[in-house]
Amino acid sequence: MSAPSPIRLLVSDIDGTLVTRDKRLTEGVLAAARALREAGIRLALVSARPAHGMDMLLEPLGIDTPRAGLNGGEILSPDGSLLESVFIEPEAAQAALDMLETHGIDAWIFGEGRWYIRNPQGGYVEHEQHAIRMTPTVVRDFTPFTTIAGKIMGSTTDYPKLERVAIEMDAALGDVLNAHRSQPYYLDITHPRANKGEAALTLARLLGVEPEEMACIGDMPNDIAMLKVAGLAIAMGNAEEAVQAHAHVVTRTNEEDGWAYAVREFVLPRAPANGEVV
Repeated sequence: MSAPSPIRLLVSDIDGTLVTRDKRLTEGVLAAARALREAGIRLALVSARPAHGMDMLLEPLGIDTPRAGLNGGEILSPDGSLLESVFIEPEAAQAALDMLETHGIDAWIFGEGRWYIRNPQGGYVEHEQHAIRMTPTVVRDFTPFTTIAGKIMGSTTDYPKLERVAIEMDAALGDVLNAHRSQPYYLDITHPRANKGEAALTLARLLGVEPEEMACIGDMPNDIAMLKVAGLAIAMGNAEEAVQAHAHVVTRTNEEDGWAYAVREFVLPRAPANGEVV
């Protein structure tokens, strides 16, 4: 049996993975990111967040790679300029919005660098503002924005209902959109091509890395697509069993410095020889 390929790129989810529950980068994570650079392994971020909603993480982590936001709905260059974007078809967007409204789930639209909401008192608006450091635009009607929807997000404190709606939406509209939970309280809805698997492969291509030389790490159902295409798939200890089932290895939780542990135990042992940088 041949030796496994060296890891030249780590593609990482953010929330529930890279940061703690209160959205902090720990000293262990910062040290692990430095160790990756020293070993010649690039670090790239892919998230359900809008791409600019991860800007505050780039400098502390020393990231100089492209990044994918909206589950791959938008990809930015290292300088923040737009490289690629894909929008939900307007008819599919309206159908998803109608389904969320029918079930009493707050809906948001992210598109062209903006965040649109109808209910500023929604249970997770303040939480999301803290996480992505963006201010939403309150609108009366989503119709004018269905043509620029990079992602629709449903949010509710009723986690079981959100899981049921995710299943229902996938059954009804799965041929025209992706619907996966990015948190127990968030349902992410994107174009079928806007998924973390496609995003991770695009990031690897842009950096000249083969898929088998890429490690991916995440914690939620929307991360499964990238775990499936990774040469080394890592699930967080706080991930659901359905996510862990798609991983080669499972690390500790994000409250136990699981990201840093994964880097030390699983990624760095497969660093390129002599710290070669791609």
